[in-house]
Order: sequence, then structure tokens, then C-alpha cells
Amino acid sequence: MAIADLIQDKVNWLSEPTQLEVLDFVDYLLYKSRQEDVLWSKLSLTSALRGLEDEEWPDYDTQDLKERWS
Repeated sequence: MAIADLIQDKVNWLSEPTQLEVLDFVDYLLYKSRQEDVLWSKLSLTSALRGLEDEEWPDYDTQDLKERWS
């Protein structure tokens, strides 16, 4: 039996107000998971760009473009 099925079987035994608490907790876990994903994404981007702020970059203008979109 899958974990989701086991959870569903147990939740079915709970009263409706308690089921709503379980739903709120699941929503909290999903939110927390998304926040951790955002944090790791920011950390990865920060690590990837570390040290680039001191780099010298060439100045490009429209003459340097090989393709143009209208």
C-alpha cells in the first residue's frame, strides 16, 4: 500500500475539524518545501556569481548584434 493510501486511511478516521488541521499542516509542509527550494536557488545563484562583481565586462552596443528582432 502506498504512503498516500495509508495517510488517507488514517485521516478518514479523524473528525472533520481534525481533518482540517491535517490539511493545514500539509499546506504548511508544502509552503516550507517551496521556501527551501527558493532559498537553495538563491544560494546557488549567489555562489555561481561570486566574484563576478569585480570583473571587467566589455561594453556592447547594437552594432555588436548579429541578429535583430522587431
